[in-house]
Amino acid sequence: MRLIKGDMAQATVFNDSPADQARQFAEAGCQWIHVVDLNGAFAGAPVNAAAVKSILAHVSVPVQLGGGIRDLATVMAWLEAGVARVVLGTAAVKNPALVREACKTFPGRVAVGIDARGGKVATEGWADTLELTALELAKRFVDAGVAAIIHTDIDRDGILAGPNVAASAELARAVPIPVIVSGGVASLDDLKAVKAEAASGIAGVISGRAIYDGRIDLREAVDLLRS
Repeated sequence: MRLIKGDMAQATVFNDSPADQARQFAEAGCQWIHVVDLNGAFAGAPVNAAAVKSILAHVSVPVQLGGGIRDLATVMAWLEAGVARVVLGTAAVKNPALVREACKTFPGRVAVGIDARGGKVATEGWADTLELTALELAKRFVDAGVAAIIHTDIDRDGILAGPNVAASAELARAVPIPVIVSGGVASLDDLKAVKAEAASGIAGVISGRAIYDGRIDLREAVDLLRS
């Protein structure tokens, strides 16, 4: 499913089989599959374990998972289950020591999710917005060994308004950590705009609703970004 600006009351279900959807993504050539346990993000603990494990059983493409991962035991459990990389969001704000410990224990397999509303960090499934800026949070982890930062502009997420490429590029230039753009992708032109900023340190882009809606042909998008 996809939300609008992180609002669970504005959820649209596109496929009742996450495993089948993941298989379609893999067949189209996606290099990663990004999965979020939305219920887990609000609950603060994994909720959709069965769905995630079904995805893992049906694809060989690396799976990146976020949502409800708040302690090292959960990080370890998901990585042992076959998840290639976990994303720590709320935990990165409330327990930065966990990020450092996880990065040290599982090098290259821990990313930080920075979800921003108006440039300020949002946590708890985007329910709480803090005074902390996205850049301030990113700078806390420049020496931690974080594999990537997933930068999501909540105000654009799920509404096909175009990604906030400028903000993601600014973040990428400010820290030596690869940045993945998320939120608002609506067209191939948006992907071209992201690719044009590759030199800034942007390493990838996540798209959901635009693919489900048929606004972006996934094979064409993959070819564009690989070329």
